[in-house]
Amino acid sequence: MTNTPGRVAGIDFGTVRIGIALSDPERTIASPFENYTRRSTELDAKRLRQLAAEEHVTLWVVGLPVHLDGQESRKSVEARQFGQWLARTTGVPVEFFDERFTSIEAEQFLREAGLTKKGRKRRIDMVAAQIMLAAYLESHGKL
Repeated sequence: MTNTPGRVAGIDFGTVRIGIALSDPERTIASPFENYTRRSTELDAKRLRQLAAEEHVTLWVVGLPVHLDGQESRKSVEARQFGQWLARTTGVPVEFFDERFTSIEAEQFLREAGLTKKGRKRRIDMVAAQIMLAAYLESHGKL
């Protein structure tokens, strides 16, 4: 993990929506931030540059969807391509982190919180990003 001070943003990559979570500046807490609905390459780039600047993001962590055996999937390739684009577009470094089971955990958490199916759908991507980011921070001794 980069030692540059600032927040880490976790990304639950999707072709339609991107779930975003943010750490605090000390990188000890991961919180859901937003679900961003993708619009176009230009508008996506504008939003993510704006987010990096406004929230002082110094590292992106993009969730890498892998199979149960650890092998990368077709979605992994897409996530890696997105991460490379994100680094070029924002000038902020990107790391990748295993996101296995985060959507399942997020769904279970939101269901236990009593949210309706519609309410869960509105929040699931950013909660999955939060779970992945928390695991990333913990694995790097920050939680």
